[in-house]
Amino acid sequence: DWSSDVCSSDLFAHNGVVQGLGELDRRLAELGAAGLVGGETDSERIFALITAETRRLGGDVTAGLTGAIGWISARLPVYALNLVLITATDLWALRYPATHELYVLDRPAGGQPLDAASSHRIHAQSPDLARQPSVVIASERMDDDTGWRLLAPGELLHVSSALQIDSTAPFPAEPAHLLQVSDLDPAAASSQHPQAAPS
Repeated sequence: DWSSDVCSSDLFAHNGVVQGLGELDRRLAELGAAGLVGGETDSERIFALITAETRRLGGDVTAGLTGAIGWISARLPVYALNLVLITATDLWALRYPATHELYVLDRPAGGQPLDAASSHRIHAQSPDLARQPSVVIASERMDDDTGWRLLAPGELLHVSSALQIDSTAPFPAEPAHLLQVSDLDPAAASSQHPQAAPS
């Protein structure tokens, strides 16, 4: 499942499972950020850690995100950590590790309107995107556009307000404690692979 948290002008979505939340809570307390968490999910704790690291590093979101995910990758059991983070001006997307796919589509102006559908009942339409460039992030190819590109495992994408795309690989190909689907409880496993869940 993608879960979202909104804080100020930020939007955060995470697809995956991170365990060891007690250790993550202790890290948030060390950073003075325990108050950023109000619920029980790994997603809000990941977002809180990114927020705390960004604040600690003077507002540099790329550095904060890299620091937070690097800390999680080195210390906590991780099944998947795909994420999208959006501020008022910029977007970051991470595919980590190879567990789930994450795609980017860089659309120039002057093309067709966006009319894309996934196999999971998501349908995105925008006639305005025929007149202006855009960057689309999706967990699967949503149409037959040949411009879709699969992010590499560990690839962090940054899209600026001018739609300039920068790509880095600041993480190892796999986290130190990589979980397999067999390590997950049934609810977590079915949330990650709903098509495999019994009907």
